[in-house]
Amino acid sequence: MDLFKEKIKTKAEKASVKADMQMLACGGCGRNMMAEIVHANNSTCLFCGFLFRQPAYKRINAIVDSGSFIEIEREAESKDPLSFPGYKTKIATEKTKSNMQEGVVIGKATIKGFRTAMAVMDSYFMMGSMGTVVGEKIVIITQFAIVNELPLIIFCASGGARMQEGIHSLLQMSRTTIALARHSRHKLLHVNVLTHPTTGGVTASFAMQGDITIAEPKALIGFAGPRVIQQTVNDKLPEGFQSAEFLYENGLIDRIVDRKDMRDTLADILFLHCKQDISAQNHIKGKSE
Repeated sequence: MDLFKEKIKTKAEKASVKADMQMLACGGCGRNMMAEIVHANNSTCLFCGFLFRQPAYKRINAIVDSGSFIEIEREAESKDPLSFPGYKTKIATEKTKSNMQEGVVIGKATIKGFRTAMAVMDSYFMMGSMGTVVGEKIVIITQFAIVNELPLIIFCASGGARMQEGIHSLLQMSRTTIALARHSRHKLLHVNVLTHPTTGGVTASFAMQGDITIAEPKALIGFAGPRVIQQTVNDKLPEGFQSAEFLYENGLIDRIVDRKDMRDTLADILFLHCKQDISAQNHIKGKSE
């Protein structure tokens, strides 16, 4: 009779299966596809190559060595510092929908044998908006990287500062900036990967602080959104304004990297710029031979 009992027992497992069963519309060709199939293909459309927003844990699994990621501060969650109407309910709903505790995941891992600290934002949780917990987790992983003399890779994906936390949210811009400045003073590598979208207070703080800044193709990158700017200046904006390609052409980012090439690119950067274990360097050498 056990064969007929429900196999999924936890709320997290149920939420994960429910999310995978949802249909996603491709922003490139317009086809509707199951989320499970899309995310199994590195969150990329099977027909036209359009890049969907990628959940944090799925991005981590696609980038790091299998089984190497160790998460830090997983249980940290937002409170309601301003008693903002409906905020607690919103947080609870977002947790269920995204199977996440907050809008960023932090931890340590290896990429092709090279050790690194990581922060991966998730736009499926309140559009990756930066509140006190997101800011605190960026500060924590930066300090962890300093203490352990590790490079830091941050995957940015955000709609900006979280309005429900007001000034508490805006303060995270300075806190993350100061933490990363300390990381830089220790002569440690900081790489930012800008994904779609990276906007608002995140762009105005840690997203543009990297020693190397790369972006996924066609990612929207900017402070205010294009519609807000257009309404403010009452004028037509340049074609492709705030796209990764526009920023690359104007020297604001260093490179555009396709998602399928991201793991190899990050491993190459770590190999070139970081002092690492001999075992990791031999690993790369063996691959090249």
